[in-house]
Amino acid sequence: MPFTSLGLSPVLAQAATLMGFTVPTAIQTEAVPVILSGVDVVGVAQTGSGKTAAFALPLLHNLQRDHTSPGESPRRVRALILVPTRELAAQVGEVIRSLAQHLPNPPKTVIAFGGVSINPQMMRLRGGADIVVATPGRLLDLIAHNALRISTVATLVLDEADRLLDLGFTEELNRILALLPAQRQSLFFSATFPPEVQAMADALLRTPVRIEVAAEPGSEDAGAPLILQRAIEVDGKQRTSLLRHLVKENKWDRVLVFVATQYAAETIAEKLYKNGIFATAFHGALAQGTRTEVLQELKDKRWEVVIATDLAARGLDIAQLPVVINYDLPRSPTDYIHRIGRTGRAGESGMAISFITPESEAHFQLIEKRQHLQLPRERIEGFEPAPVDPAMLGAASTSPESPASPANGGIKGKRPSKKDKLRAAAAAVGLPKG
Repeated sequence: MPFTSLGLSPVLAQAATLMGFTVPTAIQTEAVPVILSGVDVVGVAQTGSGKTAAFALPLLHNLQRDHTSPGESPRRVRALILVPTRELAAQVGEVIRSLAQHLPNPPKTVIAFGGVSINPQMMRLRGGADIVVATPGRLLDLIAHNALRISTVATLVLDEADRLLDLGFTEELNRILALLPAQRQSLFFSATFPPEVQAMADALLRTPVRIEVAAEPGSEDAGAPLILQRAIEVDGKQRTSLLRHLVKENKWDRVLVFVATQYAAETIAEKLYKNGIFATAFHGALAQGTRTEVLQELKDKRWEVVIATDLAARGLDIAQLPVVINYDLPRSPTDYIHRIGRTGRAGESGMAISFITPESEAHFQLIEKRQHLQLPRERIEGFEPAPVDPAMLGAASTSPESPASPANGGIKGKRPSKKDKLRAAAAAVGLPKG
């Protein structure tokens, strides 16, 4: 089915093709025509299924259709997209700009998030903007500085709506919603839709059309994640050694590893780096410039392993990422889906491995129950879990493991020397746990 069959203009259909969308994914096939009709939409689809393009394409189509004043100045904000993290804001904004670059009247898109100076964002808003992609806190800061107004917004998008509420943005969202016009189209998109998000949707959306694309194991539809899920039993103190073994044995060029704390991310990355694996940490305590650099270098295959907190579990699109590993299990069964969804995106295959210690077995069984899974337990010789007294079993440990093998100082000359500076600077921060 071509994109033009969804009601999109030929130039947008061509833009989608140039971005690698050969045919519409399931969520795009169902959502695009409905959004074009102007009604409110609740979109629920698995991560990696093309949700961003599902709302970006009809949004751009409608902006072009309604474009009447090429010389209009200042521009009025017509579309507002709220996202929970800086990385997702940058990613969504880039998708929109890429899709719009061939349009006869490309809309001005401004991306705004905290953690960096507000002044450049205020400068970019001079003369107005057609589309604003923002985190809630920074959007309110810009409004307070009279850098923009949102009273003309025709389309509101909440992307990763459940995460917006998880991160405590409820108060900010309420303040933003109070500034928006009552007559608007509202679109809620997420991979999961818990009761609290449904309650917000019921309160804010006008008779929305609910579009839910269920994950089908083994599906080969375009855009459906093809993820091989594995569960490896391991002694808690052997996880770092097992991780190093798997990376070297399988010759993986890129691996995203999830841990529970910033401290664990730094410690494990340092151990791997000293043992010849180019690894670095990714978490909220790093400067925004460093976070952006790490993600780009992972995409460019300049890092072999990135050890991340759940900051990386939502929205990030790393093309052809082969492997995701749950070093520490996620606290929430829902977050398990978001984590493993970093691989197997846009029709690519991927692998998701969870390390199961004796202490975390019960929690993983809960994840399996909630996600309708039943994975066989694997063991790798030399890393088997030691017998544990059942009375000692409790919550899964989230502390980093015992030191890895004696350091060899890493491999020099293969990567830019600034990586050594990045590692040293991150280690010197003295990050607290959490």
